[in-house]
Amino acid sequence: MKQETRQGLVQIYTGNGKGKSTAAFGLALRAAGCSMHTAIVQFMKKGEWYGEISAFARLPEVAVYSFGSDKFLKKGTPPDAENLALAAAAMEKARELMADPDVDILILDELSNAVYFDLVSEADTLALIAARPKTQELVITGRNATPAMIEAADLVTEMREIRHPYQKGIQARKGIEF
Repeated sequence: MKQETRQGLVQIYTGNGKGKSTAAFGLALRAAGCSMHTAIVQFMKKGEWYGEISAFARLPEVAVYSFGSDKFLKKGTPPDAENLALAAAAMEKARELMADPDVDILILDELSNAVYFDLVSEADTLALIAARPKTQELVITGRNATPAMIEAADLVTEMREIRHPYQKGIQARKGIEF
């Protein structure tokens, strides 16, 4: 339901607290209820592990594309070829979806982390933000959003951890954290 007069904005959900992807996915759910189309590109995540991906499969208004490996990344260690290739494929998919006039909302899940781990350059990310159609909402999630990314956004929310069940030894729970 592309509304040519609608003003799209750039949103960033960042910080060390829980809820960045959850907030973005809640927006996708709300938009689906208004017959808007959302595309989600997941950087550094294998989609089949997450309950929300199964739920989105039931909503024709939401399409999810996951680009993640099983390999753990460590800051300061050069990224391996597989993770670099997956991140490049995710960026290419993001550009393709950004050019699609039927996509009302484009969520780039964990893009900030992909920049942090040197899988995607900050310059490419800023160019993508600048190329966004003015009627398309662009949402970027992930810890470690750079100052330049934050400056380019219209809305920035920082999730701050105050307390987390993991501190008590409680592991991630299916349907709650994944």
